[in-house]
Amino acid sequence: MITLHHCVSARSFRPLWMLEELGVPYELKMLPFPPRVHDVAYLELNPLGTVPTLFDDGVRMTESAAICQYLAARHPAARMDVAVDEPAYAAYLNFLHFGEATLTFPQTLILRYAHFESPERRQPQVAEDYAKWFLARLRTLEPLLAQEAFVCAGRFTAADVSVGYALLLASHLGLAERFKPAVQSYWQRLQQRPGYLRALEAQHAAAMAQGVSTVPAPDIR
Repeated sequence: MITLHHCVSARSFRPLWMLEELGVPYELKMLPFPPRVHDVAYLELNPLGTVPTLFDDGVRMTESAAICQYLAARHPAARMDVAVDEPAYAAYLNFLHFGEATLTFPQTLILRYAHFESPERRQPQVAEDYAKWFLARLRTLEPLLAQEAFVCAGRFTAADVSVGYALLLASHLGLAERFKPAVQSYWQRLQQRPGYLRALEAQHAAAMAQGVSTVPAPDIR
């Protein structure tokens, strides 16, 4: 049985979404955000105190995009992986990591300087600069998504989960209204996927059952 340690709408939503798309049984353990502050015992599982942490038959993983790649490769029948001999393999790897390294990273700085710092340490101009940084890089997807339904291989893959989470986080940050049309349409399509909807339901039900707040980690709605 896979065990996933997760905070509502944090990066750990990527592997949760993957698990629901794959239909793989799992146990979901909810944590208050940030777990390194509110659940000291969790540091024994992940010394960084971050989410996700996923356990699978003795394997421990803590990087959300890597977990997506791992799960897709372990369950090839779902075709969420792209094989080495497929023409789209390089694009698959590129977009899988683009979602985290290029799109999610600047948003963490927006969160810090607009929301997580104490009021006297917040820097609205820095937050807006990183919002523009994010949107400029997101626009690189616009020509592709104007022609294609998904980012690579002509089908929904783990790379779409990686990029899709960055769009979810952007929505919590109030940036979705600044998406270009093709990206906006892509995001709407992703939100209609049954796997995505099941992941939202799963985290809500688990948070309620385990006494964790159901409000997304960046409480900015």
